[in-house]
Amino acid sequence: MEPLKGQTTETLGFETVSTKQQRIAELARQAPQMALTTLAHHIDLEWLKEAYHRTRKDGAVGIDGQTAQDYAAHLEDNLRALLELAKSGRYHAPPVRRVHIPKGTSGDTRPIGIPTFEDKVLQRAVAMVLEPIYEQDFLDCSYGFRPGRSAHHALDALWRQTMAMHGGWVLEIDIRKFFDTLDHSHLRNILGQRVRDGVILRLIGKWLNAGVMECGCVTHPETGSPQGGVISPALANVYLHEVLDVWFEQTVKPRLQGRAFLIRYADDAVLVFEKEHDARRVLEVLPKRFAKYGLTLHPEKTRLVPFRRPPRKGSREDRAVTRPGTFDLLGFTHYWGLSRNGNWAVKRKTAANRLSRALKNVAQWCRIHRHCPMTEQWETLSSKLRGHYAYYGITGNSQSLGLFHRWTTRIWRKWLDRRSDKARVGWDRFNLWLSRFPLPTPVVVHSVLRRKPLDPRRIGSETIP
Repeated sequence: MEPLKGQTTETLGFETVSTKQQRIAELARQAPQMALTTLAHHIDLEWLKEAYHRTRKDGAVGIDGQTAQDYAAHLEDNLRALLELAKSGRYHAPPVRRVHIPKGTSGDTRPIGIPTFEDKVLQRAVAMVLEPIYEQDFLDCSYGFRPGRSAHHALDALWRQTMAMHGGWVLEIDIRKFFDTLDHSHLRNILGQRVRDGVILRLIGKWLNAGVMECGCVTHPETGSPQGGVISPALANVYLHEVLDVWFEQTVKPRLQGRAFLIRYADDAVLVFEKEHDARRVLEVLPKRFAKYGLTLHPEKTRLVPFRRPPRKGSREDRAVTRPGTFDLLGFTHYWGLSRNGNWAVKRKTAANRLSRALKNVAQWCRIHRHCPMTEQWETLSSKLRGHYAYYGITGNSQSLGLFHRWTTRIWRKWLDRRSDKARVGWDRFNLWLSRFPLPTPVVVHSVLRRKPLDPRRIGSETIP
């Protein structure tokens, strides 16, 4: 009976947390203009346990080097001590460890902040308090880091609304170094409109001022929230909800002559307008709106793209003149193309920089692990391919998926051929191996149709000549 008792306790703990979140959501829904003052009392030991279960265990370690396994060795005692420190105000937020990861294929890097594991747990606990409050306030145009919403939901909404409006003028928004320039004073004012619990606000303030450790030195930037922290996406959504979403819906749209809509995923956003005049007016005033809150738009990456549906009739020369542009969002390039029945439709394909970066990562892995057993290499590459299909496997992207599959196969053979000067791996020998251990073929995962593999005749044969 002991295992059953343990399972029951865990289930009751989850139900307790869920019930508390429902109560918070109900209070926020009943008083949309009121700030909530008593929230920290919801964070108890069961709440921290649930936050621990929701925290990733395989992430990189912070400045203390403590892993999730180390923390779990004395989980109950660690969580009790953490709860007491947080409630008493004696908790000291440690600096985040900064690392740089590649950004695209241009050689630029993106700074990522890695908190300690215990800090991740406490940030998750606070995010679990903020989530039911702001889920009552967030608009439908926001999709990033929200429960029940994903990047594919944003892509689907963009596709459906653009098709319904027959295209238009697309305003791509790129906020320069958003997480590094987020203004603390404006963020505190925005949070204060809905949250006035001293414990919660004190913890958020400590995380904002915790500092960043890089190359052994700790700095304390006056702006920004380290990208990579658990609490950062929640704060980013709260900030841009006020700066962009509410402003566009309540102030901008009533003044427009035509239809328009906004799709935002974290700090990536596009505005689609039916009329060019409306788009240019918003483009003119948008930098001023962002500057008011300490943000800057990238002058080159923020651009207005003509994206009207091409004419159904006319000469090839006329259609070439009116050919619409393309734009990128969430790793996909959006463009107008002909469907199977000959009608114009918005299509999506893997963005060129994302495809290039993915192939570069595959090549780097194959080079480093070319001496590993073949079975081990096959299992890892299969996992990489399935992960790629899981995100980029959308309707109409078969050509890019097939291209990734073919080039991954070529790259694998190339580095197997370089394992030794004597045991060369030609295509005949390699294709025999593929017949026994084939790499996964492209699959449409996100489709209105039933999930099924793509037809190899349309994307190229698996046997590479």
